[in-house]
Parts: sequence; C-alpha cells; structure tokens
Amino acid sequence: MVLAILITVGVLVTLGQVIRRAAFSHNRLPVTAEWIADLSQDRCRSLLRLQCNSARRMTAKLRRERCQVFKDYLQRLQDDFGRATLALKVLMVQSREDRPDLAAALLHHQLAFGCGMVAARSRLFLYRWGIGSVDVSRLVRVFEAVAVELRAALPADSGLR
Repeated sequence: MVLAILITVGVLVTLGQVIRRAAFSHNRLPVTAEWIADLSQDRCRSLLRLQCNSARRMTAKLRRERCQVFKDYLQRLQDDFGRATLALKVLMVQSREDRPDLAAALLHHQLAFGCGMVAARSRLFLYRWGIGSVDVSRLVRVFEAVAVELRAALPADSGLR
C-alpha cells in the first residue's frame, strides 16, 4: 500500500512538471531553421526504446520485490499454522476426553494447508516470471478454520477464548 502511494505521488509530481514545462515552453521560441534541420526521428525512436526497456526493468523489479514480500507472508502464515496445529495437538493430548472428530478435522486441515502451500508457492514462482496470479484465499480459510478449532478447544477457564 505504501509503495502504491509513493508511486502515485511520484507520477503526479512528474506529470505536474511535464505540464508546467509544456505550458511555459514558449521561452525557447522562436524556432530557427537550424533547429528544424537538427530535428531527428532517431531521438524519438531512441526514447521509445529506452522507455520500453526501462518499463520492463521497473516491472520486473517490482514483481521481484512483491514476490519476496509475498513469500515472507506465506512463511509467516505457515509458521502460525504450525504453531496453531501444535497447540491443538497438545490440547488433545492433555484433554480428559477423546476427540476423534477434532483429530480427523486437524488431519484434514493439515493436508489441505500443505497442498495449498505447495500450490501457492508454485503459483508464486510462475507469477515471478509473469505467468498467472496467486490466490491464497483457500489457504487463509484453512488457517482460519484451525484458529476456530483452537479457540473452541481451549478450556473455558483459560481466559484466551
């Protein structure tokens, strides 16, 4: 979000400068025959090539940076999921009653999360090279389901519900 704001501000400042220069360019007149003879389309073509290369490099750099941030968030989500499932396992072991339903749900969530993580990392790798996009909504839903199970499994007197 901050990066988007910075880019927007930069674009607006640059746009303001371009408009100001265009509006007050009459200082450079009158046009001379020498200047007209010096006009070259090669300069314009060079500018277009430079712009394309610069835009590609900027896009690649931003994509690389976004992928790294996304990868970091995925790692944090995986760490949190691991802690939550470990806490659920400890609660099940320490529980006075057996909870086969919770054990089955936990196993299902771990499998879904593992498959989702592999899919997300694979899609992130492809996205890094400009192919497709990454959707982690299912992965987040699995994490939220485990968080709900964990809160429900906590003893009522724990004060953590």
